[in-house]
Amino acid sequence: MDKADWIELTEGPLPVAEVLAWVVRPGCGAVDLFCGTVRDHSEDRRGVEMLEYEAYEPFVVPSMKEIAHEARRRWPEIGRLAFLHRIGVLTVGEIAVAVAVSTPHRAEALDAVRWSIDTLKTTVPIWKREIWKDGADWGLGATELSELGDVGLSGT
Repeated sequence: MDKADWIELTEGPLPVAEVLAWVVRPGCGAVDLFCGTVRDHSEDRRGVEMLEYEAYEPFVVPSMKEIAHEARRRWPEIGRLAFLHRIGVLTVGEIAVAVAVSTPHRAEALDAVRWSIDTLKTTVPIWKREIWKDGADWGLGATELSELGDVGLSGT
């Protein structure tokens, strides 16, 4: 974590309350926080009990830092920004990813968080394996990773 960006890949539970408190700034009247949780299904697969996240760790934090830099370029009014992602086995209901942004006004915070999580999901080398009662396999909704510059990016 530096003074304005908190970027982390961890095996432990995400400290969402701490992230929310940290991202608040005196000059920022808006905070948007997105948390992605493990659900009990995906596409045509019911009864998912756990997800196992794997990452190509040497590239994860640098990739998230690139996204943070680009988010700050697009929304220069961002006060603080946090990207945290878990790896390892998570059960239904656990938080796998958290993205938080503070800005002076809500429109920018909402736009920056949406763009950031969408970009993180398509450019950062993290994969999930779904585990259900009778088996396990890689997630059905996986997309191929893109370079940050190749992503069809909306926003300012």
